[in-house]
Parts: sequence; C-alpha cells; structure tokens
Amino acid sequence: MKKLLVSALVSGVLLCASVQAQPLDRIAAVVNEDVILQSELDRATRNILTQYANRQDQLPPRDILERQVLERLVMVRLQVARAAETGLRVSDEEVDAAINRIAQQNNMSLDQLRQQVAREGGSFADFRSSLRDELVIQRLRQSFAQSRISVSDAEVDAALSSQQAAGSAQYRLAHILVALPENATPEQIATGQQKIEGIKALIDKGEMDFAAAAVRYSDSQNALEGGDLGWRSLSEIPTAFAATISSMQPGQVIGPTRGPSGFQLLKLVETRDASQAAPSTVTQYQARHILVRTGEGVDESAAKAKIDTLRARIEGGADFTAIATENSEDKATAARGGDLGWFTQDQFGAEFGTQVAGLQDGQVSAPFKTEAGWHIVQRVAERQTNTGDENRRAQVRETIGQRKLEEEWTRFLREMRGEAFVDVRSGAGATPANTAPPTAPAPAAPPAPAPAPPPSGG
Repeated sequence: MKKLLVSALVSGVLLCASVQAQPLDRIAAVVNEDVILQSELDRATRNILTQYANRQDQLPPRDILERQVLERLVMVRLQVARAAETGLRVSDEEVDAAINRIAQQNNMSLDQLRQQVAREGGSFADFRSSLRDELVIQRLRQSFAQSRISVSDAEVDAALSSQQAAGSAQYRLAHILVALPENATPEQIATGQQKIEGIKALIDKGEMDFAAAAVRYSDSQNALEGGDLGWRSLSEIPTAFAATISSMQPGQVIGPTRGPSGFQLLKLVETRDASQAAPSTVTQYQARHILVRTGEGVDESAAKAKIDTLRARIEGGADFTAIATENSEDKATAARGGDLGWFTQDQFGAEFGTQVAGLQDGQVSAPFKTEAGWHIVQRVAERQTNTGDENRRAQVRETIGQRKLEEEWTRFLREMRGEAFVDVRSGAGATPANTAPPTAPAPAAPPAPAPAPPPSGG
C-alpha cells in the first residue's frame, strides 16, 4: 500500500474529514472562513504515527507533532481555497478516474481498495475528499508554473557548460530550514538564528542525528523525509553552496546560513560518480488535443464558448477522439483524433507542457489558452526514456524549471500563509488569532548550549 499512501494521502497528512459538526468534536483551528476539526487533526496525526511505527524515535513529542500536522492541514485549506477563488476545480469524473488508477497501481479492485482504506483507519469518503484536495492543489501548482516559470535557451546552455566543467560527480544532500516571514523584524531574525544554532548544537554534540532533527524542527516541506533533497549535480546546486560542497566530506554539515526563506543547515549525505547512477532519463508524454484558434478576425468570446461546449460534451461522456476529429482546428492532428504522439514537456511551449504534466493518465484538462488559441488536452500516457544528446537539453530544461518552481512555489505559500487569518485553538499549540505568525509553527529549538529542545510555541 506504499503507493496508495504516497499518491493519495500525501504522507497521511491530507486525509481530511467533512466539516459537518459531530458530537463532542471541536474546532482545532479557524482558517479564514473555514475550520479544521479536532477529529481531522487526530486522524492525520494517527496516520503519521502509523507510518513511523518502526521509527518513533524520529518523531517529536505528541504535542509538537500535532502542531506540525495542523500547520500542514492549514496549508491544504489555504491552497484549496485559493484554487476555488481562481476558478480551478476537479470534477467527480476526474476523482473517479484517479481512484481507479490508484487501485490499478496497487493491483486491487475498487472493493479491495475500499477495504484497505478501512483497515488503515479511514473512511472512503475521507479518502475521496483527500484525493480531490490533492488534485486541486496539483492544478493550482500547474497554473502557477504556467504563469510564473520560464527557462531560456541561454540558461540551458549555461547549465550544460557547467556540467561539462564540473565532471560527473553527484551529491546527495539534506537540509533543515528555519523559516522567516517576508520583511522579518530584527526580533524574528534573532529568534530564528537562536533556533537554528540550537539545532546545530544538538547535532554537533551527537544528541540528535541530522534526519531526526529535520523531522522534528525543519519548516521545509520535506521535513518528514529527514530533509532529504536527493541527488544533484554541481550545476543543480545554488552557486553560493556549490564550491563548498565540492570540497566537503560525506557527513559534514555547513551552516547556519541565511537565505531567502530563512536560516538553514545543509548536510552532504554521500557522493557518487554519475556512472553509478541509474541511466539518465527524461520524461515524455503522449497526449491528444483539441484546438479552437484565436487571433486576428476571430471572435474571442465565440472561440471560448466553442471550447467550453466541446469540454462539456466530453465531460458528458462523448469520445475525445471523435470530438477532436470533428472539431479541432489543428489540421495536422485532427485526422488522428488530436494525437500528438510522444513529446517532452516544453516541446509545444511552456503553457501546453505545464498543462499536460499536471494531468494524470486519462485525465482531460479544463480549457486553457496559448498563443495558438484555446485548447483541451487529454493525457494518454507518461514514460521515462534514456537521454541521448537529442534529449539532454530537454532534461536540463526540465531540471531548471523544477528548481525555479520549487523556489517560487515556496515563496508563494509563505506569502499566502502570512496573509491568512489563522486562529489555532488546539491544545498546547493554541495561539491568538493571527495573520502573520513570526515564524512557522514548528517548535523552537533551544539556544546553543541547552541540552534538549523543550516544546514551545513558534
């Protein structure tokens, strides 16, 4: 069930219940005009405890863990609400298709999937709601990338040159982040620095290993994975760290350093030659599309109305291939039912590629616009192919785009959290209503010589 948990429950944290009042239930947090119930928090916390059943020593005390889990639930609420504000939605049919894929990936029937969810302590309604939230957030991230992220040919050329100069070494990294808000005050900066220095002291004295400290204290999205950043070549590491990392030994930790998101510690876990890595691959997609052209002499509102009508017909059960053959204005593909064959993400432009990458196999996009006009795209399949010279640029472009997206998306989430009204009412983590907490709600580590981190609000 590992795939099921990872793909549908997002480390167990996104399993959310209905907000309808239940006997003896109470409000754990108010998030703008929404609420998170204590039952939701308890259920999500139990999911984490179950996943760490054999690694309980890596988890913080229960009250601190609940604050971390509650913050993730808050962020889910904010992202789902933002998606709704921008008109993004996921249909029941798309949720059904995602559930069917999860069952197939785990070699289960739908009944077996229902039984497995029940054995893991959840209801299928909660599972379905959680999956819908995940799909909506994916669509929000996809829309964000389309509007904010671009990679130039010059950036690709520079990265390829850097790779050639750096050789084939690869580095596996992990980090711990103590986040600071935008326009942090001197007091907030001092508190963040005290916290990161306290964490570093615990690691240096051997009282806690790096991964356990990341799980307990890091404000990063990968905290529950021990802060693991995966394998990266030197060209994929920020310039400020690249020279230092290339001279480090595995196990060494650098920092604390101050960056755009706050203070961080960075650990070199291990190194390898690229020849030891799995064959280099690039993601390719197979999809079909329908185009309604816009431009000079075309009534924009009529084009939009036409694409909306076609999307409604498909949503109502009409065959995508038949609709494309009859109606698509892309003459090169209409005769093939809109089939585009196999292509890399940016082969048909960043806007189109972002839409395809954000879909699941079999899923149909909402109408979206490019320079050519209005599109509907249906993703058919995805594969990893070995990268020869002809694909290496696409791989590098994808890597740069993902790195940019990580940075911009993290900043976007911080801004959204800072603007939100969040009133935490649950247990030791309760705080007055706030719109911009001075630090993320992970617990504060002790100042550097304290022997162990006491739980405290953040």
